[in-house]
Amino acid sequence: MKKLLLLAFLFISFSGFSQLVGKVTDEAGEIIPYVNIYIKDTYKGTTTNNEGNYMLDYEQTGKTTLVFQFLGFKTLEKEVDITGFPFVLNVSLAEESTSLDEVILKSGENPAIRVIKKAIEYREENLAKTEAYTADFYSRGLWKIQNAPEKILGAEVGDLGGGLDSTRSGIVYLSETISKIKFKAPDKFHEKIVASKVSGDDNGFSLNSAREANFNFYNNTIELNTEIVSPIADYAFNYYEYQLDGVFYDELGNLINKIKVTPKRKNDRIFSGFIYIIEDDWEIYGVDLNTTGKAMQITPIDTLSFKQNFKYNKNDQLWVKISQTVDFTWGIFGITGDGRFTAVYSNHNFKPQFDDDSFSREIMSFEGEANKKDSLFWQGIRPIPLTDEELNDYVRKDSIQERKNSKVYKDSIDGVRNKFSVTDPLFGYSYQNSHKNYRFSISGPVNGLHYNTVQGWNVNLDLNFTKRNKEENTYWNLFSDMSYGVSDERYRVSGGFTSLLNNKSKAYISISGGIKATQINDTDPLPLYVNDVANILFERNYLKLYDKLFAEATYSEELFNGFRFYSALSAEKRSPLFNSTDHVSVNNDNGGYTSNNPLAPQAFGSASFQEHTIAKLKLNARINFGQEYYNYPDGKYNVTNEDYPTLWLGYEKGFASDIKKYNFDLIKISASQTLSLQNKGELSYNLRAGKFFDADEISLVDFQHFRGNQTRINLDNALAKFNLLPYYSHSTNDDYAEAHLEHNFNGWILGKIPGLNQLNFNMIVGAHSLITSQNKPYTEFSVGIDNLGIGKFRFLRVDYVKPYQGGWQNGAFMFGLSF
Repeated sequence: MKKLLLLAFLFISFSGFSQLVGKVTDEAGEIIPYVNIYIKDTYKGTTTNNEGNYMLDYEQTGKTTLVFQFLGFKTLEKEVDITGFPFVLNVSLAEESTSLDEVILKSGENPAIRVIKKAIEYREENLAKTEAYTADFYSRGLWKIQNAPEKILGAEVGDLGGGLDSTRSGIVYLSETISKIKFKAPDKFHEKIVASKVSGDDNGFSLNSAREANFNFYNNTIELNTEIVSPIADYAFNYYEYQLDGVFYDELGNLINKIKVTPKRKNDRIFSGFIYIIEDDWEIYGVDLNTTGKAMQITPIDTLSFKQNFKYNKNDQLWVKISQTVDFTWGIFGITGDGRFTAVYSNHNFKPQFDDDSFSREIMSFEGEANKKDSLFWQGIRPIPLTDEELNDYVRKDSIQERKNSKVYKDSIDGVRNKFSVTDPLFGYSYQNSHKNYRFSISGPVNGLHYNTVQGWNVNLDLNFTKRNKEENTYWNLFSDMSYGVSDERYRVSGGFTSLLNNKSKAYISISGGIKATQINDTDPLPLYVNDVANILFERNYLKLYDKLFAEATYSEELFNGFRFYSALSAEKRSPLFNSTDHVSVNNDNGGYTSNNPLAPQAFGSASFQEHTIAKLKLNARINFGQEYYNYPDGKYNVTNEDYPTLWLGYEKGFASDIKKYNFDLIKISASQTLSLQNKGELSYNLRAGKFFDADEISLVDFQHFRGNQTRINLDNALAKFNLLPYYSHSTNDDYAEAHLEHNFNGWILGKIPGLNQLNFNMIVGAHSLITSQNKPYTEFSVGIDNLGIGKFRFLRVDYVKPYQGGWQNGAFMFGLSF
């Protein structure tokens, strides 16, 4: 049956369409993948696949000229007389023979330097030649895996959608897109997806994107997680050495310089390989460049390779990128794999008639039924024929999908997953019904076991029930949190309901209530497992708790693009808590428990506030200026515009308290942004300010608290925290302002220091300041090293922090994780 399906598919592929088909090899008969084939003096073309085969949709009979072009081979023009379809034309290409005979070598002069200097000189001029255009775009993504384990960190891997065979290897992602794109410099872009196909998911939408594939080496840097310096950047000579590997003439008589690009420092954010520059025009003829996961600081990636081919069009008098392949290899945890993303550009128009309505903040949208195109449509429009491997994957996964979508199959899989294990009472249990799209889970006591001096050892259990609507990409969820403190002998239960009402404006509603022990510092600066270690090993009880009996309703929605509204209304009864145990697991001479009152650490039994009830209203708005978005059929997905800050505006009101002086009003504002400084790294800032009104004697719970740290451990990179500030030392009920700045040099400094540049570390400098009415200004300065680790496991960060408050205070090292 499988062979019959393949034969039928191949028959459809090569019949019923007006097509030029064939295979491209070298003179030795070896196939050449990703050769560009196009009709001379047009943008109509195709590309060979990984097996050297090509198909070009073409309807006219008679004489025409086909051009075959690929880096490293002589361009071949072939005049043909088409009498019928399919028209078969197999060709072989001769290797390009480069020569230095045309270059006059002067003593001590490197001829490549002259070429690169000219390319840099004309870089912006050449970039401007394509400042506005429309084009057709095709992309194919392929991701393969080898040696996949049965489990990773205890989680079942499965067969990854049918991608893995008996050897735990195979294609795990295969997709294609056909789209129409338009662009206007510097950053206006839109892509209309005409067709989208994902192997094994006929309702899926490809992740391939023309915008994400737009790697332009005329820019100073290429963004690949970090900024990688182009070989023709304004400052490229700081990073590269160049050698003229040879010259040759193209079919138009242009002299092409083949320049070998070599990094000066191995672990800089750089490429290596070859760039081809056209004499006199100083434009790019092609690139064959590589970078590494180390350079990008994506350690699972081993290599990333770019090949771009350009062609000259007489009508527009410029060189145009017509194809691009990005190959990658990766490996981690003993698993390896590779992949390729291929892009083909055609039908360019460099004189589009754009007006004020040609662009909006929408950067991608889909035509109706874009993911429902059948195989006949794809065979008629696909510019690169499928390989046998890809064809097999589509056929096999389509069959698997039909089987996996059946109720019988889903019930059988759920039956295996839902089996009860003897360890489930300790580590938790989950039950799912894939056919009806719901899931229930309960956590285990081992995962929820913690210790603090208020509750002593306490066990926490979470219950969740989630029902999803896959067609609308929405869900609703019931949840409950239960805890029991062994020392204070108290049960606490809370729970609620939350729902995503739609996936366009992302409207959420939540209703919750119950009683729970809550941190007085509402920024949650102390993760429970960090507090466990501090209590058990170091006799430090930084966690300060109170009981909150509450009922709350929240609602949030993006009211219009870039403006999201948040609201919450609650009624609360707050009760102070006290230490119920002074048990010491490990005696520590420098330790010593304090009271649960952060304002009076040694006044055991004292309360930080009076028991009271209060109602609270919170209104907040997040404004992402210039926000762009992908408009998928199943939802709207926002993209923050890095050219503008994100602004938060907030108002909070405490009212109807049974202790009148506890009522208050608070307004606050914040702005944050990350700025790319190209090869010099990234500068990030977060500015915050606020002011209380009629709040002279409010409860400590409602003070503005700050995200301090007294543990020397940082487990996140949130740019809103202080490294050495005590948790409650600057809490305020008056006006305040705080500023956080960090600059990550991304190797710009350490990459230039001999010896250190082999370690691939990043230097990060920071400053964090806080001003309140009741205290002297507090500032801390930090110098850190990021990307620490061994081999591919680089997620450690170390900072040295020095505070200043009316004078320099003792500094300390901070240890953290950075993912």
